[in-house]
Amino acid sequence: MSANPQQALDWLADQRPAMEALLQRIVDTDSNSYDKAGVDAVGALLAAELEADGILLKRMPVDGFGDVMLAEVPGAAGKPVLLLGHRDTVFPKGTATTRGYSRDANLAYGPGVADMKGGLVLNCFALKALKRAGQLPYPVQVLYTGDEEIGSGSARTHIEKAARGARAVLNTEPGRASGNVVSARKGGATLIIEVSGRAAHAGVNHADGASAIEALARKIVKLHALTDYPAGITTNVGLISGGTSSNTVAPSACARLDVRFIELKHWDQILSAILAIVAEEELIGTSAILKEATTFLPMEAHHSERLLRIYQQQALALGFSVEGEFTGGCADSGFTASLGIPTLCGLGPVGGKVHTDREYLELDTLVPRAQALVATILAVGEGI
Repeated sequence: MSANPQQALDWLADQRPAMEALLQRIVDTDSNSYDKAGVDAVGALLAAELEADGILLKRMPVDGFGDVMLAEVPGAAGKPVLLLGHRDTVFPKGTATTRGYSRDANLAYGPGVADMKGGLVLNCFALKALKRAGQLPYPVQVLYTGDEEIGSGSARTHIEKAARGARAVLNTEPGRASGNVVSARKGGATLIIEVSGRAAHAGVNHADGASAIEALARKIVKLHALTDYPAGITTNVGLISGGTSSNTVAPSACARLDVRFIELKHWDQILSAILAIVAEEELIGTSAILKEATTFLPMEAHHSERLLRIYQQQALALGFSVEGEFTGGCADSGFTASLGIPTLCGLGPVGGKVHTDREYLELDTLVPRAQALVATILAVGEGI
């Protein structure tokens, strides 16, 4: 029996109480990026929900961070549609105890409720609905990861491996506060610059010193000059530290640099320019090294155009409309889009004020966004 989309959509129509119950359980489970046990506990809750419907998962152990989990509803031969979701949040362990899940008439609150535990629920219920839809034309997978909020250092290879074999990638990061989805994102990197100098007494033998702070200051001016607003490139040193005391020529200094860019082709150019600035000897007796903390690649709009049209058509059929939005924030969807895989993001429930104690999710969007996700999955077809 071929897939019956309406059967899946009708089943989802009655699932809001179950979706909200799962949302509450996972929001009330702390899962900071560095809390492996908590991130894996969220994974266990999702696994139990899926396995109860006979949907099997493959677990890929990760040292130090949440394990990667791959769930699949099988279909006919061919490339799968891949859904993405990260289980980690930015909130410290213990937040769920002091400020757990709560709700009012239509808004739910709590750590990670929108970013992106609401999206985890959508992915889970999308698979459960598809399991009830008959024979799928192609497999549908969900990749649940555990360290997106700190750059997906352990997850990136798993994301890229799964994406290379996929026909399309749909990421259920939160829908925009406007109700729109995300059709393009900036790429970004956090880089650490460590400068070494030579200490000296600032009053007795100042000339014997080589100030790491002065060398860093000179580099910061050059780094900030790389900003190019028309090209969508920004550089920002947002944190600096250094020195030992005011009366000592600083022997060391450190800065954290944020870089944002719109086009993948710009990244190599920017990085080369940064490396040249870091390598330059600003003062005799000083030197510097560059360390890469995190890197996200951009999601360029041309990789989402057809998927956006499909999603818009399915949403209209369900009674709501969306546009594609550009955002300067980064996400795992940049990794998949940069491989040339059709990718659309921001497909989760609508939410806002993420990463704050006022983070919220619009509960009325749980079912419609899940239905639109399932309808889009089944409409992707062979030609994407």
